[in-house]
Amino acid sequence: MMSPAKSLLIAAVLLITAEATLETTCKAAAGLDQKLDYGFCVAELTKHRDSPGANAWGLAKVAANLGVNDAGGAVRDVEAMLAAPPPGAVDGRTRAALGLCRKLYFDAELAFAGAYDEINARDYAAGKRMAADAASLARRCDGVFAEAGLQSPLASRGVYAVKIAAVCTAITDLIE
Repeated sequence: MMSPAKSLLIAAVLLITAEATLETTCKAAAGLDQKLDYGFCVAELTKHRDSPGANAWGLAKVAANLGVNDAGGAVRDVEAMLAAPPPGAVDGRTRAALGLCRKLYFDAELAFAGAYDEINARDYAAGKRMAADAASLARRCDGVFAEAGLQSPLASRGVYAVKIAAVCTAITDLIE
């Protein structure tokens, strides 16, 4: 039986190794894409349970999965805004924009899921296309609000989608 101190030491070494791999991967990805935010890459990938010990292939899938989760969160945000809006907060234009954004983010969620599946199947070009499509769909929501002359309550979701899609794509480029 292993002593608690030895178990803790082994766990610490494994954690340091996993973080170094994640950080090294994010650094290499940022070297490929100058727009990629290294700090964002490390911070976001570190949050996911599948990141420790993952290689580039695993981390690309983690990035796609984080996109799925965030786009799904946007869908739930929209549904909450439509279901129980503060009095007077959702007029006809806002309701129409939210309805369209709900569909766009639902489609973005599916596109990120498709990116995950394609990367998992090692069809890297298709995975990168799906990630790019997901980011584009999310950004279109901001355009919907802009066209209506409104500020998007989902702007941060669009920014996140673009950033995590860039992480997914750049890490996928490391695999090819």
